[in-house]
Amino acid sequence: MTELNPLRHIPEANVFRKGDVFVLFGELFGRGYVNGLIDEARAAGMTIVGITVGRRDDSGALRALTTEEHAEAEEKLGGRIINVPLMAGFDMDAPAGEQNPTEMLSGITLKSWQEDKLDWEKIERCREAGVRRFTESAAEVMAQIDKLVPEGANVFFAHTMAGGIPRIKAFLAIANRIYKGRGERFMSSRALLDSDLGKLILMNFDEVSANTLKYLIDASAPIRERVTKAGGEVRYTAYGYHGTEILIGGEYQWQTYTNYTQGYAKMRLESIAEAAWKSGVTATVFNCPEIRTNSSDIFVGVELSLFPLLTALKKEGGGAWAEQQWQICQDLLGEGTSLQSLLDTIEQYNQDATSAQFRNFEAWPMDNTPALAEVMIGTSEAITNLHKDKKALITDHLSSLVLEGAGPLMFHGASEKIAPVLWLNHDIIARQLNALHP
Repeated sequence: MTELNPLRHIPEANVFRKGDVFVLFGELFGRGYVNGLIDEARAAGMTIVGITVGRRDDSGALRALTTEEHAEAEEKLGGRIINVPLMAGFDMDAPAGEQNPTEMLSGITLKSWQEDKLDWEKIERCREAGVRRFTESAAEVMAQIDKLVPEGANVFFAHTMAGGIPRIKAFLAIANRIYKGRGERFMSSRALLDSDLGKLILMNFDEVSANTLKYLIDASAPIRERVTKAGGEVRYTAYGYHGTEILIGGEYQWQTYTNYTQGYAKMRLESIAEAAWKSGVTATVFNCPEIRTNSSDIFVGVELSLFPLLTALKKEGGGAWAEQQWQICQDLLGEGTSLQSLLDTIEQYNQDATSAQFRNFEAWPMDNTPALAEVMIGTSEAITNLHKDKKALITDHLSSLVLEGAGPLMFHGASEKIAPVLWLNHDIIARQLNALHP
């Protein structure tokens, strides 16, 4: 396992300028970390280039974007998109005439999923077919991007691919039990990981969240070699998650959301960056704090670690702007509820003996338990109920602040060539935000 390696200083280095190229290796769909990085690239005057994962037609076949979809995606990105489908994972892939994994899983039910078995030789053939499709398409995409990189330009590749859950009806119900269930509705994450369904999901997570960084590094080798030969610089970044240091009892302590099933793939992502670094390729995985995004909302309780950022803003030298953030958050709460009382509730949650036993870095990612589900999901629901409007949450505002702080830290941190894996904890996020708002 990678050693905990927090970024403790605000990086100032910048090798990127007008005319350089920023490549988004992943599609921009909604609110998420990459928005902050794109803002930095645009501010530096870089040319923005993106890719698409493609779309599925009614038969499940992967296709390129239509003219209308392509124009809409380019407008959203604010740059050119190479219209070659780069859907990661293998859950919809198979050799000709064979079933794909999603079809193999189509008969799974809530009653049968723990006993249902998969043919692993067939699964491996599907994985090989998916990898072949992806790597061939990645080579085609990079050949097109190569033509967009002028002589003398530097290139920044931002990897954002993540996920990999097969599209089967039963899984949503299973996931709701694992990530949202408590009491009689609780379900163990270990039950999922020990099942054939869970093992397949972990394999697909590896392909989507981790191995695609390796495929990107390999496919872009001709660009990298041409750019560096001319004296230019090439950087790769990827978004990781491996817990975050937040303020607990007045000190920064590492903690994590449990159960983070994708954690195994995120550790694989770290190892890919470490291997690249040893071979002379500057690839850095930035392990970012928990935020609320479209994809994280199923993980009830993941947002609880956001609240201590408010205290970190003050601890790290915040002034009037930090006070303003407190007021914005106070104004989102219902009448008679103070922000300080909410933060006291979060402190009690973090000091709870059940929560504390999951702050075990070496054992990450740990399985969930009924006791943890009770305290975590219960606290999450109680805090959500304190808001005036459940569609306007403090954690939405705090998530936007984390995105704002993470963007420049990643952009300049990549330029500085610090290490293959770095943690962006609440201390450095708060210091960066305070520096942006003196």
